[in-house]
Amino acid sequence: MLKSAVIKQDGQAAYILLGIENQTDIHYAMPVRNIIYDALQYGKQVADIAAKHCTGGSKGHSRGEYLSGFYKDDKITPVITLVLHFGANEWDGPLSLHEMMAVKNESLLNFVQDYQIHLIDPAKLSKEDLNKFSTSLREVIGYIKYSKDKKRLTEFLTDNPRMLMEANAARVIKAVTNTPLEIPENAEVIDVCKAVEDMMNESKTEGAVAVLAGLVKDGLLSIKEAAHRANMTEIAFEAEMKKLTQ
Repeated sequence: MLKSAVIKQDGQAAYILLGIENQTDIHYAMPVRNIIYDALQYGKQVADIAAKHCTGGSKGHSRGEYLSGFYKDDKITPVITLVLHFGANEWDGPLSLHEMMAVKNESLLNFVQDYQIHLIDPAKLSKEDLNKFSTSLREVIGYIKYSKDKKRLTEFLTDNPRMLMEANAARVIKAVTNTPLEIPENAEVIDVCKAVEDMMNESKTEGAVAVLAGLVKDGLLSIKEAAHRANMTEIAFEAEMKKLTQ
C-alpha cells in the first residue's frame, strides 16, 4: 500500500512516498522484498519523468541527459516503507540485507550495499512507544501485543480510556488475534473493552453450563436444580444442553 505524504520540516514541505507492508506472519526475506518494491517505485518515477521530457523535447540539454531521459536538475521523491507486523510473537526475521547473508567478513560487506527495514513490532514496543500513536492503531497494536497474556490484556483494556474505537479497527483485532468479538455489521464504533468482557462472561457461563450438564447426565443433579445453579430457566438450560450435544 503506497501513500503520498507531506512532511513539514524547518518551515519547508518535504514530500515523500510512504509504503506500508502489513504482515500477520513473519517474512524472512523482507529486506529483499522491500528493496524490490522501493526500486520499482524509483524506476517508475524516473520513467514518468523521462516520458514528460519526451513530450516536451530535449532542446538545450546534453547528450547524456537525452540518453538517460533524466536531466541533471531532475529530482525523485524519497520512498519510505514501513513494515507493520500484526503478530503477537516477536519478529525474529532479518532486519537488513546483510543479516540475510552467510558472509560475515566486514571487509567484504563494506562493498555490499546494505538495506534495512523499518519495522513496527508490537512485541518490542514499550508503553511509551504505544502512546506515540495518535489513532486507533495504538489500541490495535496494544491489543495484539498483550493478546497472549490475559492478565496484561485485561490491564491494558481497563486502563485505556480509548477502547471505544472504530468498528474497522475492532475487526482488525478480531481477524488478527482470532478473538471472537461480536461486531454488528453496520456498527461504526464499538466498545472493545465491553465486547471482550461480554465474551469472557459468556465463556464462563458456557463452561459452567457444560459442568452442570455433565452432572445432570451422570444423574447427580436434576435439570431443575442445575438450571437454578446456572441462574437459568429449565427450558433455557435444556436448550443449552442440546447445543452441547450437537
